[in-house]
Amino acid sequence: MVERTDSGAAPADTGAAPAAKAGVSRWVWERRGRWTRGRVIAVLALLTALLLAFPGVVPNRPGHLGSLLEAFAPWLGLAVVPLFVSALLRRSATALLSLLLPLVAWAFAFGGLFLAAPEPGGRDLVVVQHNVSDVNTDPAGTARTLAGAGPDLIALEELVPAALPEYEKALAPDFRFHEVRGTVGLWSRHPLSDTRVVDIRPEGIAEGWSRGLRTVVHTPQGEVAAYVAHLPSVRVGTSGFASSWRDESAHLLGRAVAAETVAKVIVLGDLNGTVDDRGLSPLTSQLNTSERGFAFSFPASFPLARIDQVLARSATVGRIRTLPATGSDHLPVTARVTLG
Repeated sequence: MVERTDSGAAPADTGAAPAAKAGVSRWVWERRGRWTRGRVIAVLALLTALLLAFPGVVPNRPGHLGSLLEAFAPWLGLAVVPLFVSALLRRSATALLSLLLPLVAWAFAFGGLFLAAPEPGGRDLVVVQHNVSDVNTDPAGTARTLAGAGPDLIALEELVPAALPEYEKALAPDFRFHEVRGTVGLWSRHPLSDTRVVDIRPEGIAEGWSRGLRTVVHTPQGEVAAYVAHLPSVRVGTSGFASSWRDESAHLLGRAVAAETVAKVIVLGDLNGTVDDRGLSPLTSQLNTSERGFAFSFPASFPLARIDQVLARSATVGRIRTLPATGSDHLPVTARVTLG
């Protein structure tokens, strides 16, 4: 008697189909998951891009948060790094693609600062701006560093009476003309005239606070009204970004510049704010700023923002850059100003 046995064949066949189906399902699920995962990361990337492109949407009340964001806006691009790591861990194609948004927004807002500056011309003035610090223990060395950049004008803030003679002595050989009012001063290779104090003292600050001057520089290209200013400091605390005095001082300085009768104007100073900070808009809205170079100047030990500024009217500010550190908590900045 012959028995036919085919046991095992049917179960093997019936098990293969579900296994194959399960494999296809996993493949489809994995493919779909790459696009459905990471939605939170994508939303955060979109918000970062919006803040980079439109920082003005953040209100300045309460706590001047809009100004705070604008002061450190270039650093907002670093948010892409943790978002990128999260997107990789989540294996999310959607999240990875969404990171292009903040990258493009950052490049649009700040990428131009990396571009090459135009070639210097014969009508350029080289200027240096520096808050020398009222506790600087090496005024003479600081002066030599600034003069070594070959400027036509040097603007200084936080000049204290004890250190002033050292700056005057060190700068005298190359800068025959200088004017000092209060704690700010200007040294020049060209004659100066019509110098006066510019009152930028906010209400509530005691008498004797003098941090602004205006003078006329007689250059080979004509007269230039030069302003040197040191606006009040700002603070970041539990109540937000305390900048009310700084903003009021910027308004007063802006009003003085608007009333200036000399066509060409250069403003040099520690403005305690970046050119993107809306608190400085009464001043910056009527002046040209540098479109080349970051030149973060404060704090000198780890610069986070450029609060030392070179601004101009009826003139173009070229690439701005920092000079080597001095005995100050600020880095000096220098730029070429083309008189147009």
